[in-house]
Amino acid sequence: MNRDSNRHTYIFAGVMVIAIAFVLSFTSESLKDLKADNIKKEKMQNILSAVGINVTRDQSGDLYNQYIIDELSLTNIGEIDTSVSAFNINLALEIKKDINTQRFPLYIANVDDNRYYIIPLRGNGLWNAIWGYIALKGDRNTIKGVSFDHQAETAGLGAEITEDWFMNSFIDEKILNNDGDFVGVGVTKTNNDPENTDKDDNEVDAISGATITGDGVSDMIKERLENYLQFFNNIANE
Repeated sequence: MNRDSNRHTYIFAGVMVIAIAFVLSFTSESLKDLKADNIKKEKMQNILSAVGINVTRDQSGDLYNQYIIDELSLTNIGEIDTSVSAFNINLALEIKKDINTQRFPLYIANVDDNRYYIIPLRGNGLWNAIWGYIALKGDRNTIKGVSFDHQAETAGLGAEITEDWFMNSFIDEKILNNDGDFVGVGVTKTNNDPENTDKDDNEVDAISGATITGDGVSDMIKERLENYLQFFNNIANE
């Protein structure tokens, strides 16, 4: 065959495309289990982070099994659905369902004989999704800690929600007001307590220049936690 002909060029290009596609497909399939395992470990890592246990991804599996004593899948009326694995719920897909068919994952941790309730969060920032976890102490009112992440917030502005100084401002804040009503925690630029010494005001100081992202954090905390109140009321009355 004439190697200078168009036919030779097309055949060569076709063979290369097929070969490259095969290699990429094989590589993707070979790494599928490893990728799934890394996602699982990262999820465990983030859940533990909400209760102040900061570990590497490789350490997360053993410590998750040590500290997480229960995984519950709840209905919107506070009942436990044992047919659904809480850990396997994909919140990005779940929140698109009707509220009556959604299942709400809840992780219960025991750390130094203290019980914590860890709730996954998901909402919208300025540009795209934001998500994380919030851990409540045994009174189901006081925040033990939070863990936030985002998909596309602006560096130096909305992306600051992942910084320790911002996440630490939530520690010991309350989700109920002084009358016992659920209000969540607001990220507000009108906060009169920039040092966050008042832990009963249901507010933390906003990130300068990131109002919409801050509002997204406030909204997702309130929207997600509201779905767990009935379950918390049920166990309080046991």
